[in-house]
Amino acid sequence: MSAIHALLRHSIDYAGLFPPAGLPMSEAVDNFARYLNNPSSWALGRFVVPAQRLGEFETAAQPHLTEPGARPWRLSALLGGDLERDITAVAEFNRRGESRSEVVALIDSLELKADSTDSLQKVLPRLPQHLQAYIEIPIAGDPADLIRLINRAGRRAKVRTGGTEPVAFPRTADLARFIVTCVRIGIPFKATAGLHHPFRAEYRLTYAPDSPRGTMFGFLNLLLAAAFVRLGLDQRSAQGVLEEGSPEAFQIEDEAISWQGHRATLADVEQTRDQVLVSFGSCSFTEPLQELHALHLLQPIVPQL
Repeated sequence: MSAIHALLRHSIDYAGLFPPAGLPMSEAVDNFARYLNNPSSWALGRFVVPAQRLGEFETAAQPHLTEPGARPWRLSALLGGDLERDITAVAEFNRRGESRSEVVALIDSLELKADSTDSLQKVLPRLPQHLQAYIEIPIAGDPADLIRLINRAGRRAKVRTGGTEPVAFPRTADLARFIVTCVRIGIPFKATAGLHHPFRAEYRLTYAPDSPRGTMFGFLNLLLAAAFVRLGLDQRSAQGVLEEGSPEAFQIEDEAISWQGHRATLADVEQTRDQVLVSFGSCSFTEPLQELHALHLLQPIVPQL
């Protein structure tokens, strides 16, 4: 396995239901089924679905799950304002899946938001212990207290890295501080939103022809910042990795990836994915991989769907 493959192995959680794609359930489910049987399925993570739409998901996914040779689906369920309702929906969904003899889709992780220590203390005890949970927290202020509380509960952090408007993107310094804090505390995290492209640059914020443009974080910048911070990179330098807009600044080889004298080996990358940045959500699975192919960093290309 090369360093770039290790960096992206099962890294992309497919969030086609969410903006800017905002696909209907049937189309997002059909896409995920194709991605699972695609040569690039090694990069595919979970299907992200709101807990309140699990019934709709089951109806759309059933034809795919009963096909000959179908593979199990892993899901991440988003919990909303009615926590008890959503946790019950998740439990009932998994119970139905586990009772079937055919291939099933099972939820093995949860995602939810909490914006204060008070809200965290209310929700953390209510989460089922057998499912991993990623808690999205604000990072405009120092998130250390929130991250410590999440870590003590055996849960994981989540950070929002963009959206469909420029104001949805965090400051680079805040994102770098979040990464450094997670590494120091020893808590894995996932990221979501605005991570369609490998490298930092200005892009359209939606797929509309008249979409506003904004500077977006690159998913490779984010993954590599996490890898280098794990190896001792300080916050200021981590910010430099996140802001690096030149693909040529990174030396990507089979056995290692380097930036300005900092080097992460294949083993370092694998440990980063296991211990630091677990995955990132994207409303497109094909776009990130197609751009890597266009830069001659990855083969083969994923067909446009």
